[in-house]
Amino acid sequence: MTVRAVSYNIQYGFGLDGRYDLDRIVDAVRDADVICLQEVTRGYIKNDGVDMPAALSDALPEHFSFFHPAADLDMGSALAEGRAVNRRFQFGNMILSRWPLVTVRAHLLPRTWRKDTLNLQRGALEAQILTSAGMLRFYSVHLDHIDPRERVAQVRALKSVALDFKMTGGAVSGGRSFGIEEIADKGDFLLMGDFNFRPRSDEYRLMLDDDAIVDATAVDEGWSWRPSYAAEGKADRSRIDYAFCNATLAPRISNVSIDRGAEGSDHMPVWVAISA
Repeated sequence: MTVRAVSYNIQYGFGLDGRYDLDRIVDAVRDADVICLQEVTRGYIKNDGVDMPAALSDALPEHFSFFHPAADLDMGSALAEGRAVNRRFQFGNMILSRWPLVTVRAHLLPRTWRKDTLNLQRGALEAQILTSAGMLRFYSVHLDHIDPRERVAQVRALKSVALDFKMTGGAVSGGRSFGIEEIADKGDFLLMGDFNFRPRSDEYRLMLDDDAIVDATAVDEGWSWRPSYAAEGKADRSRIDYAFCNATLAPRISNVSIDRGAEGSDHMPVWVAISA
């Protein structure tokens, strides 16, 4: 069996035309077995505060899902008729899967206090999934978009999380007291998402410097991001979305593609297939 996985930064639901339309995002990924999304929000004023995790789950009812808001900010919570009403802006990553998410962990990545430009807390959402191609660990990843030094720290943290899994044991270990058998994780993982760095950058080289991690998407050297304000200009197009995997898993990766016809975001969906 082959597992089809896709990563898509959905830019709060806004497409290249500046219009919010979640349906075209769903249409672009609905055939995937595992979906890793970034820039998923709740309570964002520019898209009318829609609960995107709920809307995506409703639109893909055959997929199990989990959303982690790495950034969470109060937006006017108050008492209403004697009851506390939470009004929050949440921003983060989401994973949807045709198979249950066996375990889930949410990792907060290093950040610095930046006042002159926006700096939302970034994260990597981890899910162990027992797929038709075996147990695989997926990470939906979003790194900082401004500061290369911050991305370097985030890359180091991300690599530690993925490669040290055999020592940390994931979200649950020793669960027999709960009637849970130990989870058989052989170390196969995919880091999928918006890394906000370009090939040959310091951050990219750091990701691959010890040969333990491979750029599974290196066969497609074209662009994955096209800013809306310069949709017709090729100069601003860049490759910043990737799927990295452990070296042992790399030979099982095939059918890598970037869907440059998608219009639901300024990023393009990145696809890979994983064989058993």
